[in-house]
Amino acid sequence: MNAPFPISEPHALGLLPGRLERIGPALYAEIAAGALPGAVLAIARHGRLGYYEAFGHLDAAAQTPMTRDAIFSIASMTKPLVSVGALMLCEEGRLMVNEPVGKYVPQLARMQVAAPQCDGAATVAQTRAMTIEDLMRHTAGLSYGRGATALHARYPFSSDVAAGTWVGREFLEQLAALPLHYQPGSAWEYGFGFDVLGLAIEAVTGMPLSRYLDERLFAPLGMRDTAFTVPPEKTGRYAKALPIDPVTREPQTLRDGTQPHKFDCGGGCAVSTAGDYLRFAQMLLNGGELDGVRVLGRKTVEYMTSDHIGPEVDTTKLRDYPNINGYGFGLGVAVRRAAGMGGMLSSPGEFHWAGSTGTYFWVDPAEALVVVFMAHAPGAIRYYHRQLLHALVLQALD
Repeated sequence: MNAPFPISEPHALGLLPGRLERIGPALYAEIAAGALPGAVLAIARHGRLGYYEAFGHLDAAAQTPMTRDAIFSIASMTKPLVSVGALMLCEEGRLMVNEPVGKYVPQLARMQVAAPQCDGAATVAQTRAMTIEDLMRHTAGLSYGRGATALHARYPFSSDVAAGTWVGREFLEQLAALPLHYQPGSAWEYGFGFDVLGLAIEAVTGMPLSRYLDERLFAPLGMRDTAFTVPPEKTGRYAKALPIDPVTREPQTLRDGTQPHKFDCGGGCAVSTAGDYLRFAQMLLNGGELDGVRVLGRKTVEYMTSDHIGPEVDTTKLRDYPNINGYGFGLGVAVRRAAGMGGMLSSPGEFHWAGSTGTYFWVDPAEALVVVFMAHAPGAIRYYHRQLLHALVLQALD
C-alpha cells in the first residue's frame, strides 16, 4: 500500500479493529443507495496511519473501482490551504492579518456597504476597513450569490463559477462594483474572502497562487497530487460524480477539474487526494511541522485554529449550516466550542472544513486524531455523510 505516512496496527493507536469494521458496511450502504459513487477514508492517530480504505467506484458509469490515490476536486477545502499560505507570509512580515485588504488589493479599498434594509439600493461608507482577518474568518461583508436577497443575486454564485468566468483582475472589478452586505467585522457570512486573499497573496509574492502554494506548501509536505488542475498524465485517477443528485433526483454536474480556471481561486479551485490532505492536516495537528519540515510556527497554527468570532459578530448565518451549529470560526476552519451541539460527535477544540463537492476533513487535537474523507457527492446528502463519519470514526476510539 502506498501510504501517506507510517502505518500502525489500529489497536496500537487506540482504534478498536472490530468497531472499525462498521465503517465499510455503512459506506457501502450509501453507495448501494445511490448516495455516493465511491469514497476514500483515511484515519491517523498519534501521527500514524490506522485506516486507509477505498470504497465503490472512481467512475460509477464505467464501473471503475475507486483507488486510494484517486484525485478529487476539493472545493472549499482549498481555503485552509490558502490560509496557511497567507500565514506563512505573515510570519515573514509580508502580509499582516489585521491590515486593510485595500493595502494588498487596492481595487476593493473603497467598497461601499449596503444600508440596512435597503438590499444594496442605498449604500453607506465602511465604518472600518475590511481586514485580511475578515477575509479569513468570513466577516468581510462579501458573500456568495446563494442567498435569497436581490443583493445576493448580484454576486457571483461561487468561487468555481467566478474563476471559470473572469481572470483575477476582472473578478476584482466585479466585486468592487458591488456593495458589501454588512459592515466589516459585524457579521459572519460565507463568501469570496479566500478568493480575494489568494489574489492578495499573488500581489505580495508576484507569482500565481498555484505556483506559490506548490513551492512553499505542497512540495515541502510531499503533497504530490495537490494542484489547481489535474494534469493530463493523472486524469485516469480523477474521480467522477453521480449524474443524478440522490436527494433532488435532478441531474447534477461537477466541473471538470482537468480543465484550468481563468485564475487560481483560493476559495475552491484545488484538487487533491486523501493521502495528500492527510499530510496537510497532520502538519496542523503537529503545530506546523511534518517529517522534519516546518511550514508554520506552533503559535501561528494555534492562532489559526482558535475561535476568532467574538460577541460583536452576528452569527445568524453560521447557525444556518447543519454541521457547524455550536462552532465558532478560525482562519479558514470551523472550531468546535463544546462537546455538545453541532449535530455530531466531537471534542472541544476540534477544527474542520469541507468542500461542496463532498470532501471533508477534521482534526481533533484532544484525541490526536486526523480524518480525511474524499468523495464526489456534491448534493445536500453531504451534510449527513459528515455526521455519519463522526459517528463511525469516534465510536471506534478505545
